[in-house]
Amino acid sequence: MPLLDSWACRSSTGLSQSASWSFSPVHTHSGDTQSEQTSGMHTSISEILKEKSLKPSRRSLPCLAQSQTHPINLNHFLSVPLSPEPKAQVEVLSQSISTSCSLLPPQTAEDDKDEYTEESEATACETRIDGSLLPRKPSTRAKLEARTDSVKDRNPSDAFGLFFRDGKKRIDYILVYKKSSPLVEKRCTFEKNLRAQGLMLEKEPSLTNNDIMFVKVHTPWDTLCKYAEQMNIRMPFRKKSHFTDWKSKTLGSRFHLRCRQIKSWLPRNPMKLDKEALPDLEETDCYTAPFSRARMHHFTINNREAFFSNSTRSRIVHHVLQRTKYEDGKLKIGINRLLGNNTYEAAFPPHEGGYKSRHPIKTHGAQNHRHLLYERWARWGIWYKYQPLDLIRRYFGEKIGLYFAWLGWYTGMLIPAALVGVFVFLYGLFTMDSSQVSKEICEATTITMCPMCEETCKPWRLSDSCVYAKVTHLFDNGGTVFFAIFMAIWATVFLEFWKRRRAELTYDWDLIDWEEEEEELRPQFEAKYSRVERVNPISGKPEPFQPLSDKLSRLMVSVSGIFFMISLVLTAVFAVVVFRLIAMEKFASFNWHFVKKNWQFATSGTGVCINFMIIMSLNVVYEKVAYLLTNLEHPRTESEWENSFALKMFLFQFVNLNSSTFYIAFFLGRFAGRPGKYNKLFNRWRLEECHPSGCLIDLCLQMGVIMFFKQIWNNFMELGYPLLQNWWSRRKMKKGGGTAGPNVENKSQLPQWDRDWNLQPMNAHGLVDEYLEMVLQFGFTTIFVAAFPLAPLLALLNNIIEIRLDAYKFVTQWRRPMPARATDIGIWHGILEGIGVLAVITNAFVIAITSDYIPRFVYAFKYGPCVDRAYRHDDECLRGYMNSSLSVFDMSVLKNSSESEYCWYRDYRAPPWSEVPYEFTLQFWHVLAARLAFIIVFEHLVFGIKSFIAYLIPDMPKDLCDRMRREKYLMQEMMYEAELEHLQKERKKNGLRYHHEWP
Repeated sequence: MPLLDSWACRSSTGLSQSASWSFSPVHTHSGDTQSEQTSGMHTSISEILKEKSLKPSRRSLPCLAQSQTHPINLNHFLSVPLSPEPKAQVEVLSQSISTSCSLLPPQTAEDDKDEYTEESEATACETRIDGSLLPRKPSTRAKLEARTDSVKDRNPSDAFGLFFRDGKKRIDYILVYKKSSPLVEKRCTFEKNLRAQGLMLEKEPSLTNNDIMFVKVHTPWDTLCKYAEQMNIRMPFRKKSHFTDWKSKTLGSRFHLRCRQIKSWLPRNPMKLDKEALPDLEETDCYTAPFSRARMHHFTINNREAFFSNSTRSRIVHHVLQRTKYEDGKLKIGINRLLGNNTYEAAFPPHEGGYKSRHPIKTHGAQNHRHLLYERWARWGIWYKYQPLDLIRRYFGEKIGLYFAWLGWYTGMLIPAALVGVFVFLYGLFTMDSSQVSKEICEATTITMCPMCEETCKPWRLSDSCVYAKVTHLFDNGGTVFFAIFMAIWATVFLEFWKRRRAELTYDWDLIDWEEEEEELRPQFEAKYSRVERVNPISGKPEPFQPLSDKLSRLMVSVSGIFFMISLVLTAVFAVVVFRLIAMEKFASFNWHFVKKNWQFATSGTGVCINFMIIMSLNVVYEKVAYLLTNLEHPRTESEWENSFALKMFLFQFVNLNSSTFYIAFFLGRFAGRPGKYNKLFNRWRLEECHPSGCLIDLCLQMGVIMFFKQIWNNFMELGYPLLQNWWSRRKMKKGGGTAGPNVENKSQLPQWDRDWNLQPMNAHGLVDEYLEMVLQFGFTTIFVAAFPLAPLLALLNNIIEIRLDAYKFVTQWRRPMPARATDIGIWHGILEGIGVLAVITNAFVIAITSDYIPRFVYAFKYGPCVDRAYRHDDECLRGYMNSSLSVFDMSVLKNSSESEYCWYRDYRAPPWSEVPYEFTLQFWHVLAARLAFIIVFEHLVFGIKSFIAYLIPDMPKDLCDRMRREKYLMQEMMYEAELEHLQKERKKNGLRYHHEWP
């Protein structure tokens, strides 16, 4: 019989006793008893509820007894059926044996096969063997081999690596360490304490690296029940219940019948997932309650191995690992510290087998949940399908499930925004040739514009920029204002409806009553402030304390570092501005006529490309700086560390990404001066000025290029980089060089722990990078959307790819992350709301200052040919607008010539022959007043609409509130009736009288 654990230390005595694993007594019933039990539960209030029209309620997914929750062919290796009643008598050790470790004698080949022992770990350390920690008495070897062979025959690729050597005990967690590590004593003590906590361990050497050792962790039933009760894990309640559908009574059955008939005539929604291919998504009708060993008879426990899901088992093991000591002392505790000091190399829950199968899923079914996720979520062929959020949540946990739910909701809400943006763009495309402003520019062959530079440049014709003017009209047209208002309202609707969607998910995933556990202190915080302690007001235990003066001083240093990095960003933007000034002068005097004619595009395009390279380079620096500043603050808990790091990363990358965009939107061409009196940088380069048709095309080009290339780069780093790393690991494995073990030709021959070890770990920052990418994209989509109406379309296309990229990465390229729980997206929701407010302000300034909408509006209603007409047409009313927006300059002043030679430039100034030459005209002040008025009116109007919409949309649907109150009432009744039934059975068993209403 192979031993349960590969003990690093072996007893020097010759004692050996047989022991059996004893389970806590569980109240079970036979078939007759269950039927009798069911009839007894319909007494009193439940009889009344039974007569009402009922609707199934999706309360909690892991109701494994009421619906088939595993895919086809999945129950065989994910669950091991046990006898319904435990043995009445079990063998236990009468006493614990204290032994000391000594060097082991040479073992035979057969012993080596069953048990692995390291010589480096055979040191003088104490270990305590308790009878409760030994495995239960095994069956005969023939039965064991038959059991293992049957498992491997049905699913050979996945059974290899999911269980202990006996083929029965499921692996819940994997610990990895190097045999060459000198920290043997800590590891030995830690593993001894894990066994004392009720966990079972078994060691296995790696097949790909002789220096790597795996520790397989299994959690027995008693330990699962113990910690499930301590962690208040909600489990499915035994009795099914329903939620009364009052609407069906009110509206009547005829109306519902008619609706069903109409719905049956409609074509099936191709985006919906096929429930036959996804049995895990079948609706269940089970309530849940916090698990209690004292009330175990209340819960649905038909199969002990399947009662706790894999993610729940992994979470329980992680809870134990975090709270187990490895040395004497109050601070020497937890797997995180052991990972930090390299006692262990990694700790992760195993994947549920491979993600590919030789047989199609439609005919043979899914071999495990990972395979099911790959076929119905991570494959590119199903990009148009909804995400199986319930299955994602069950496999990866609620925190990752909420991320993909938010990402899917954001992607779906981008569809109307993208459609409206495309309509605005098409409106500009169809009216491009008929635009009065474009016509006047293209036909202005007699208008000579002033030279762009004073030495080598010559005057140029306004008609040479005809293409530039038409492209500008694509994005600066009458639909710009409407689209800006629409996107501001869209951002509010998106956030408000996400709150409702989140409430529904937390209800369906049974997170309404979940309260986050008291977090552990970070090891760095404890090590730094171990000398100063205070009593925790929640736990009542003393813990390290950070003085307020120390906290403020560190915070000031961190804020100073943030401002320094922001100043570095502004310096980079200034360098790009200098480059644009030099490039403008060179392209305007270029010998190639094509470049000289399109010098505006050449200047903007090269400037954007240089800026993009600077942005991506600085992002690497900012991540390291944010990491250092966050560690300098010494946050108390991991959530505080994550929130602080996320905020710094957002500030750094937001400023880095948008600083040049703000420059182009609000500063480009505003301080250029006029001919004869241009403002120069360092008295050398003349400041850049806008095209006669406006500066909006520069802003549009800046946003389009950065958004397009950044999304391509992010997608490559998310998928391409892990693929390259995994390919390199497989290549080294095949070569068998260095410390690699024997050559393994087929990766599927490796056990699951070896395959997972060769995958990449999840990012050290968790989901920070994933959220950060999407939040920055949300800012690009909303803040300057008035200048680039195609931004929602680009974001939509990117997110469709992003969902499948992330899914493929999580399922195939990363180790399985620890399934964590969460009820919301954390600090990112507040950042999204801040971006929504900033978007209103920036779009108001873009329309008023960057766009030519206000100057055209003032001209049409004050100076145009339609001033005295009742009927106004845009094209007719803008006739003569271009001449009105240009001013005249006498170039003879520069040439010291007596002959007047005039050129035109973009500004509202008096001509040189007026009484006060080159002063601002009255039209300039009218335009300025209109711009300020528009900003005030636009902001107040949009903020008012946003607030009104937020008030109208409640954070939680009313029917959900009613359902929660109703189910809370029914839950109390069920608990009462279940306890009543239990007491009645006890009385009947003892021969006492009982009745249906009171025990």
